[in-house]
Amino acid sequence: MIHHLVNPEEAPIFGDITINQQFSLDPLKVRGMSGGSVPANKVNRASETSTGSCSGFVDKMPDHTLKLTSKFDYLKLQVESPADTTIIIKGPGGNWCNDDLDGRNPGIVGEWLQGTYQIWVGSYGKGKYLPYTLKITEVK
Repeated sequence: MIHHLVNPEEAPIFGDITINQQFSLDPLKVRGMSGGSVPANKVNRASETSTGSCSGFVDKMPDHTLKLTSKFDYLKLQVESPADTTIIIKGPGGNWCNDDLDGRNPGIVGEWLQGTYQIWVGSYGKGKYLPYTLKITEVK
């Protein structure tokens, strides 16, 4: 596994992220390309979760791995993209999908358990690859 030191000017593409209880760079950002050829509901094995529907298309493998070295009472993961994107997160405590948390940008907000999370960012069109920034913050 490759760990990147995050330079705010150069967010890594498809970076693996490790966050300790107090992460200094807030918001933390990583970039990627959304989309793939696998229906999101196949990756999640259901079309609906408590945080929203699992829509769009993703890659077979996750775009990012997020490792939390401790529990977070509040954390917000949000995708920022000019295109309409979706998100799937699998980790301790379950699976979460979202489509439109803020406008057309998906995100997951709440309490996060310690552990490793897999993150997929999807596009609505099959095989449509679109640039995005994944923003992680403790700020409400």
